Amino acid sequence: MINTFGQKQLDKIEDILQEDLIANGVSSVLLINMAGSIIAKGDNGQSHHDEYSLAALAAGNFGAVDAMAKIVGESEFSLLFHKGKKESLHFSKVGDEFLLITIFGQEISLGFLRLQVSQAINKIEVICK
Repeated sequence: MINTFGQKQLDKIEDILQEDLIANGVSSVLLINMAGSIIAKGDNGQSHHDEYSLAALAAGNFGAVDAMAKIVGESEFSLLFHKGKKESLHFSKVGDEFLLITIFGQEISLGFLRLQVSQAINKIEVICK
């Protein structure tokens, strides 16, 4: 994977986030690097989260879980899910360098979300090659 993107690549990634995730009911989505910097994002216009703090905390959270995976003999846990009463978070690795964070409400099933995220990641990975 690459660690820098041109404007055309960023535009394509943001289109994928919008068309595959936001258009299917996700309220907010962030593509971040493992340091917690936001690479691309999308939202439904109703999300008012502190995206920069969320990105930094998500990177730290994923790093901690990665260390836990190694303790129990796994090479990695490639996704995380945190369920809330109103909104939930789903984190998934994109290659070795990025995380895709989705924020979604109760109206979306986890199975449907995982399918949509998987398809979006496949498209993003093609752009990153």
